[in-house]
Amino acid sequence: MKSKTFDTKKFLMNNVLYVIMIVIIITIAFISKGRFLSMRVMRDILNQSSVRVLVALGCMFVILSGQADLSGGRMVGLAAVVSGTLAQQQTYAIKFWPGLPELPVIVPVLVSILLGVAVGLCNGWIVAKLRVPAFLATLGVQMILFGANSLYINKAPNNSQPLGGILQSFKNLGSGNVAGINYIIIIAVVSAVLVHILLTKITMGKQIYAVGGNPEAAKVSGINVFKITLITYAIAGAFYGLAGCLECARTGSATSNYGLSYELDAIASCIVGGCSAGGGVGGVPGVFLGVVIFNVINYGLTFIGLSSYWQYVVKGLIIIAAIAIDVRKYDRKS
Repeated sequence: MKSKTFDTKKFLMNNVLYVIMIVIIITIAFISKGRFLSMRVMRDILNQSSVRVLVALGCMFVILSGQADLSGGRMVGLAAVVSGTLAQQQTYAIKFWPGLPELPVIVPVLVSILLGVAVGLCNGWIVAKLRVPAFLATLGVQMILFGANSLYINKAPNNSQPLGGILQSFKNLGSGNVAGINYIIIIAVVSAVLVHILLTKITMGKQIYAVGGNPEAAKVSGINVFKITLITYAIAGAFYGLAGCLECARTGSATSNYGLSYELDAIASCIVGGCSAGGGVGGVPGVFLGVVIFNVINYGLTFIGLSSYWQYVVKGLIIIAAIAIDVRKYDRKS
């Protein structure tokens, strides 16, 4: 019986990005003389990663179905602002809605999620019913969301100021902890586990993979492609809404600029995490790891005093490399 030999070339092809990013992380740790690997820094990175994980999970659904979504970041911003205006103290001097009593924490959370679902359904309908290419459809929705959010936060008496006076009970969602683990980290991990179960154990998850892999074959096999498209965008919207709400809770404020470029980070994390740009391939563990690695690099570059502009350069190079590797893998399989 012939034993299998280790294929170094194949291993590097499948893991080259991880190898490169590990080298970057080791370099950052060396330059910072080990301070970058402290528990405090790791905890900060996990806190910052939590919101990004939620955005990436939503984005993953869309990518797995073979589509794209550029509206995620602006949806995060809109949800942050809307939840913030519903979670202000009654005594705050420039309360956004002066006549509104202090609401239970669950209200701004649910409103944010439902708002995200509504936008997601709108995205799905434009893509599936009007047959507008997903890239252009969600780019248009992105612009609408930013304009609507800017108009909303500009309403008197706020007049585009950063929101303040957020209830402590609401801020606890982003800063509170149990046994030393922040609620926001727990929410991200639980969400990741539930999504993994949905995609691997539930029929709908398998249908999403089927539609992303080959929509025509999925249609012939009896899968309602229109319905799956609506569902994937709606789920993505729900995650964007939840992420925006938690971002407001984490920072204790919100502006219309919240969520800027979050959708690009999410797409990059998904591709680096093993999701195919063509759809039908990918999973939660890779995406989760992709988000954490990107945040480690972002935080690390800032930690060693490198200009934040370099983050965009590094992200851009990684995205190009990830897509190039993904295309090459596809070509080899074909």
